[in-house]
Amino acid sequence: MSDKKKPILNKLFESKNTHIEPAEKINKEEFIKTVKSRRSVRIYNEEPISEKDMKECLELSLLAPNSSNLQPWEFYWVKSKTKKQKLIEYCLGQPAATTAQELVVAVARPDFWKINQKRMLELFNEMGEKTPKSATTYYKKIVPLAYNQGIFSIRGYIKKIVMEIRGLKTPTPREPYNKKGMAVWAHKSTALACENLMLSLRAYGYDSCPMEGIDSRKIKKLLGLSTPAEISMVISAGKRATNGVYGKQLRFKSYNFIHEI
Repeated sequence: MSDKKKPILNKLFESKNTHIEPAEKINKEEFIKTVKSRRSVRIYNEEPISEKDMKECLELSLLAPNSSNLQPWEFYWVKSKTKKQKLIEYCLGQPAATTAQELVVAVARPDFWKINQKRMLELFNEMGEKTPKSATTYYKKIVPLAYNQGIFSIRGYIKKIVMEIRGLKTPTPREPYNKKGMAVWAHKSTALACENLMLSLRAYGYDSCPMEGIDSRKIKKLLGLSTPAEISMVISAGKRATNGVYGKQLRFKSYNFIHEI
């Protein structure tokens, strides 16, 4: 296959790369313990979370994998007593919120593709010759093609028709192609970051609970947000009380979900 016919992603990944980053050695048993001991805690004790620890866990959440490194998320650590009380009310007063030491609102930002595309290109410009040309091309041409849906998603629907025709013979990326698809796109990356946050809290000796039983409209107003920002979930954090976990962890047999083909 000639270089001109290669997809842009292939050219990007085949570019000469001088960056070397060896994989860190990981204590597998400690990681397994972290994952298995992470529970959705409904009642916390009164022991506070160190501000330093909370900040570090939030920073770790931002290292989650995300689509095209466009980081379509925001995290609001609600520290104001007045706003925190309101947030508890908007979480329907559930114990996971009322007993929490800290509350964080995870927000999916489908509109951040454009803001962070610009930031990436600015970083590339600062890096100068170290930046592969294909990477610059990707963010200048492919990113707008993929994520710019246009007014009333007209551009997205035109793209959908073109991609559906192309996809008859060639494997083709088809989504997103409207505002709803962009919201799904942003929520996927935001959820990955939320998992990073919850596992980080557990590794630091704390617990958490992702809450979706919430009044998202009122939470958006509390945070001063407007469309297209969407509330993904509210994460409570603290140290579990002795009765903080409501029961044994129940999961269906793995063969219901893991398939080898």
